[in-house]
This record gives sequence, structure tokens and C-alpha cells, in this order.
Amino acid sequence: MVAATVFVYFLVVVLGVVLVVFPAQRERMLALFSLMLGVGVLPFARKAGRCIVGVMDVGRKARGSFRGVGRFAVENPVLAAGALFLLGAPSLLALAVHRPAVFDFYEAGRTTDRQIAVLLEGEQLVPPPPLPPEVFTTREVEMVRPDAIHASRNWGLLDAEFTQRLLVVYKLMKERHGYEMVLIEGYRSPERQARLFEQGAHVTQAGANMSYHQYGLAADSAFFKDGKVLISERDPWVMRGYQLYGEVAAQVGLTWGGNWKMQDYGHVELRRPGVLGRAAAQ
Repeated sequence: MVAATVFVYFLVVVLGVVLVVFPAQRERMLALFSLMLGVGVLPFARKAGRCIVGVMDVGRKARGSFRGVGRFAVENPVLAAGALFLLGAPSLLALAVHRPAVFDFYEAGRTTDRQIAVLLEGEQLVPPPPLPPEVFTTREVEMVRPDAIHASRNWGLLDAEFTQRLLVVYKLMKERHGYEMVLIEGYRSPERQARLFEQGAHVTQAGANMSYHQYGLAADSAFFKDGKVLISERDPWVMRGYQLYGEVAAQVGLTWGGNWKMQDYGHVELRRPGVLGRAAAQ
């Protein structure tokens, strides 16, 4: 689409140059327009024939002009280089200062969104009030998130930027899709990470200080409906929610665990270079 627009723009510029530099062609162009408007077929045919001959003559003159330009460039290399710089400088400058728009309007194949940009750049969202501990002790929760009752759901231990991005996800999930989300676990100490790692790869494949949980840059979430935490992907409604959750999370720059080989549908994280492996700050 962009290439076609540039080509059409180029044709318009060439037409304008021809009309300005070669006044004799204006009459022929008017004759062409008169045909398009249905004014005289036979008169136009004669004029069109003359126009074609004129265009061929222009081509011969243009070739002579190109040869003249080549001789000028050879004889005056500094002036020629300066002229090329003046012609190309505006385009080069525009290319140099251009930056891709972040969270711009939606286009096919893109996941950017103006509403998300406003939310991320606007006022700070406030974490939801904590839920009663007993909602995290159900069999369904324990099967997916072992020992969830002892997990930290303290939003204050999470990275500030990550917190705002996650809260934007929560807000959009509820407003756009009708899913109310709840934090299952946020910050995780290296000791807890090590204990979970010892339980096997079906729980986690990351050892101590090798998960973004230790740096407040990851969270496990689920859905809250009718007073219950719904977390199992075997529920079609929950699984659909996870898919939407992954899409929205990607729009705000978070990595979704549902795309991993060992799928972790409730997990999102904000990746930063050089973080994993160092001692956790908390």
C-alpha cells in the first residue's frame, strides 16, 4: 500500500514537471483530458497522435539533456555533489528523525492500541483490594498453584512499571471482555522459588534468582467469578480468558507464559536485560 502511494506520488510529480518545463505539452494534456470528458473523439485522435509524436520528441530531448547533465557532473564534481545533497537532504533528514509509533492506531497485523497508550501514560492505577485468603485454598487453585495460600499478593513488592502494565491488563480484561482478574502470586522469594523448583519441572523449571518473580517483574493471575477463583484451563470459559489475557498482555509489552513450550497460562513478566541470575533486591 505504501509503495503504491509513493509510485502514484512520483507520477504526479513527473506530470507536474513536464507541464512546467515543457509548455508545449500542456495543449496535448488538455486534449487528453477532453477525451476523458467525452469531448470529440476524432479531433482527440488527431491530437493524441500529435501528442505521442511530441512525447517521443521530448524523450529524444531528455536523452540529450541527460548527456548534458553527465558532462556537467564530470566537469563540476563539487557542484554536482552539492546539488545531489540538497535534493536528498530532506528525505535523509526525515528518515533519520523518524521513530516507529508506540501504541498507535490499530492496523492489520499490529497489536497497538491508542487506549492502552493513554492508560500507560495517564494517572497511576490502583491495585484492587485483597480477597479473603480462603478463596485461594480451594482444590482447583491448589492443583494448578501449589501452596498458593502462602504466596505473596503484596502489590507493593512488585516493580512500579510492571505493576502499572499489569493493572492496565486487568482493567482492559474487565472492560472489554468481562473478565475480572485476581493476583495469585506476585513477588516470590528465592527460598520459595527453590522449594517450588524441588517439586519438579511440572511446577517450575526456574531455580532461585532465575525467575522474574524474584525481582518483582512477574505475576501469576487467574479469574474471579461468583465469589470463586477460577484457574483451570480445562474450563472453556477460563481458557478463552487466558487467550484474551495473553493478547492484551502482549499489547502492553508483557511476555505471556502461554506461548512457552511448558505453557503457563496465568503467568506474565516484564523482561529486562541483565536481571536474571543476580541477587534479588528484596
